[in-house]
Amino acid sequence: MKLIMFSVREDEKAAINKWETRKGIEITPVSEDLSLENIDLVEGFDGICIQQRTELKDERLYKKLSAFNIKQISLRTAGYDIVDMELAEKYNLAVTNVPAYSPRSVAELVVTQVMRLIRNFPVIESNMARGDFRWSGLVAKEIHTLTVGIIGAGHIGATTARLFNALGANVIAYDPIQYDRLKEVLTYKSTQKEVLESADIVSLHVPLDKTTLNLIDAEALNQMKSGAYLINAARGPVVDTNALIDALEFKKLAGAALDTLPQEQSFFNQDLTAQEFPDEHLQKLMNTETVLITPHIGFYTTEAVQNMVDIALDSAVSVIVDGVSENRVK
Repeated sequence: MKLIMFSVREDEKAAINKWETRKGIEITPVSEDLSLENIDLVEGFDGICIQQRTELKDERLYKKLSAFNIKQISLRTAGYDIVDMELAEKYNLAVTNVPAYSPRSVAELVVTQVMRLIRNFPVIESNMARGDFRWSGLVAKEIHTLTVGIIGAGHIGATTARLFNALGANVIAYDPIQYDRLKEVLTYKSTQKEVLESADIVSLHVPLDKTTLNLIDAEALNQMKSGAYLINAARGPVVDTNALIDALEFKKLAGAALDTLPQEQSFFNQDLTAQEFPDEHLQKLMNTETVLITPHIGFYTTEAVQNMVDIALDSAVSVIVDGVSENRVK
């Protein structure tokens, strides 16, 4: 059996080599994203594994994969919105993802950013960079006095809830699916609105689909408490960026931490030193003192990288050999 992996980073190669040695299956790494321009590289392989932000919307790509007798598309990410699921189904391509590569990796980033925000670190560090070491008026909050609202209490949301609960925060959550095992660390609310109205910190942990596009829009932001914080470590388009910028400019929100943004593929993980930013929203947010931006690194730990490679490749093999995978996207 031979598999081809696209968008392979240098830091993934050790993990790939470990899996390859353990399984005895040949892996061919390719640094570029899968596209119509390089789709012919797939011919002769039994399966593919991808991780990219470039969308796969051209039907010709799916048609070629089918012609090459490919039966699956394995994503080594949790998100799968880059794939056209209708076209994948049309050409009998099973799509798998990695729903829980390391919930702690994202959850720990969320906790880190929340602690920085409630301690006013962005403002303090900005002032210090200018030589202003005064702290008057920048009194902080302690996490055990605050309510953290989780929107989407799946693998990552639940882990985030457990960490905040361990720190003494009051944790509430909205999710259409409720688990009894989580009720020891959080209180479920019946609507998203209830969470937004009650939480001092709102942390988003939902997939991106038709139901979550602009989930946090102007109406939702207006439902949040004045002086609350918004954390997005999910997907960029879950938040209406224009509405968020307005909420920050008019001081409705005290701050935000964003590990993902719409159109992030045009700037995240790229060196834009001495260049103009290609996105006006990014520029505005970067210039907002109470906003923390990280370049979609919530997943980026040694443990998570190994898990993403292992689970994605295992899923590919499972579909090829057995026709099924527990990680198949329904």
